[in-house]
Amino acid sequence: MAKILGIGGFFFHCKDVQATKDWYARVLGLEINEHGSVLFDHAASAAAFGPGAMTVWSPFQKDDGYFAPSGENHMVNYMVDDLSEILAHCADLGVVEAKPREDHPYGSFSWIMDPDGRKIELWQPGIPPED
Repeated sequence: MAKILGIGGFFFHCKDVQATKDWYARVLGLEINEHGSVLFDHAASAAAFGPGAMTVWSPFQKDDGYFAPSGENHMVNYMVDDLSEILAHCADLGVVEAKPREDHPYGSFSWIMDPDGRKIELWQPGIPPED
């Protein structure tokens, strides 16, 4: 049987498309291409984090509070190479953490809100120990 190999894209509605693109470029440094999209190079994350680089697909119960304070039914997790640096940049722009940073063996996490009220999870993967 054929296999799903990964997430091929994430598409969403927003109140003001240009303002949303501008915010993501300014706050998170996303490079918006001529089609209005961002392309993530899987080779770059694999080179940085080896087997720690992955995409997680995980459904949640409707009443689970993990996406709070957002009222949206989804949350995007962005893999980052330096969580501390991104959080410092966000703070310089007045973007505050929605939830304090957490550090785990599988990575470090922090959360911010985008201008449309979506919670964004920022994740710096942990590098698995070599066997």
